[in-house]
Amino acid sequence: MTPIRQQLVDMILDPNLAYDLPTSDVEALQLRAAQELFEERKAQIPLLARRAEDAGIERIGKLEDLVPLLFAHTVYKSYPPSFVEKAQWGRMLQWLNTLSVADTTGVDVDGVKDVDDWLARLWEAGHRVLATSGSSGKCSFLNHTVGDNDLKRRHFKYSVGWPYVRANADRTVFWLGPSRGTSSATEAAQFNFENFGTPGQTFALTDQPLRIADVSRMAAMRKKMADGSATPDEIAAFEQEAARKGAEGREGLLKLLDTILDRRAEPMLISGMWAQYMALIARARERGIGDGAFHPDTVVNAGGGIKGVPLPPDYKEQVDRFFGQVVRPGNYGMTELAQVMPRCEAGRYHRAPALIWLIVDRDGERLLTARDGEDGVVEGRFAFLDLLYEGRWGGLITGDKVSADLKPRCPCGRRGPTLFDNITRFAQPGEDDHIGCAGTIDAYVRGAIAA
Repeated sequence: MTPIRQQLVDMILDPNLAYDLPTSDVEALQLRAAQELFEERKAQIPLLARRAEDAGIERIGKLEDLVPLLFAHTVYKSYPPSFVEKAQWGRMLQWLNTLSVADTTGVDVDGVKDVDDWLARLWEAGHRVLATSGSSGKCSFLNHTVGDNDLKRRHFKYSVGWPYVRANADRTVFWLGPSRGTSSATEAAQFNFENFGTPGQTFALTDQPLRIADVSRMAAMRKKMADGSATPDEIAAFEQEAARKGAEGREGLLKLLDTILDRRAEPMLISGMWAQYMALIARARERGIGDGAFHPDTVVNAGGGIKGVPLPPDYKEQVDRFFGQVVRPGNYGMTELAQVMPRCEAGRYHRAPALIWLIVDRDGERLLTARDGEDGVVEGRFAFLDLLYEGRWGGLITGDKVSADLKPRCPCGRRGPTLFDNITRFAQPGEDDHIGCAGTIDAYVRGAIAA
């Protein structure tokens, strides 16, 4: 890592400073670091070099120069489905290699049975590939180095909980999901255990690894049921398996909820989804436990888990009343991003110095500035260059629609741009997300695989 990139990445060691820096000072360093990274990566990733050549970008002199170099988020699932369906794991390595710094084609895939075996072989070879859940019917695969993993863990240590609490490995930690696997969620679980947890006092819904093949198979079946192509026998088998897994999950969840309630008088960190917290409230009521019974130093992270789940309109208010006066930080992140963005007291998300924000138009082709909005606030598609990564190019156009305040100060008083806590998706579940560069990038990848 070049000295300027390292300087920016290391600023997180003092998060109060890192999240309170003048935009002009930070962007000057970011542009220099981006240029250094661009020179390095275009020699390692031919896809990036091709993008630069086609766009006529020879150097990064301004933020606008980065936009044509960003990959669409869909590129990380641009492999032909037949590679997985026909167990062509060598071809999958070839595809992954087009998006990676280190060569992945030499990984031994002899005897690989499914995608989880394939991922395990990559991890054994030092490629810490993370997979998305594939809820849309297809997984994304993103390569990391061991060093990327270490720096992400450090970033989480200083960012998760900021500005309210700092990780000191001194509290009981509850993770209301699987704690092992190759997803960013299970990775976050391990980070929280290591950063916040007292040794021996960390609990998860299950320690059984989250299998990507199972998640993908379930997602594919739901898709077939939705479009009417599933047979009656397939539907019956799916429903039987779902019922079995549901019963196992409910038993494990009830045990975990009781452990949380038993320890409610001590400082904890709890990470879960809204539906799980509603289940916690119901269990507390069964045990005669009312609102506000938790230690005030308990940290509660909440979000997600509402798709297809019937919840009352005031579920957030119910959860807030139940936990009472506890610590409620927030973070914005995604599998493709190493450096999560913490939420301040004003309800805004802040960026780390080594994360370059690029708010672009819907098509992902033009950088938006304060002139495109009103009173410094612009609405657009969130894109970024994450300067932390060594395993791949960290420039990405996401599917997220955001409102960014580009004024020099946040209402909390800290300097720098912020994002409002009103983030949505441009495309609804099941819809294609149309990003201008996506088709071109996919064509590059297909050409590289065929070459």
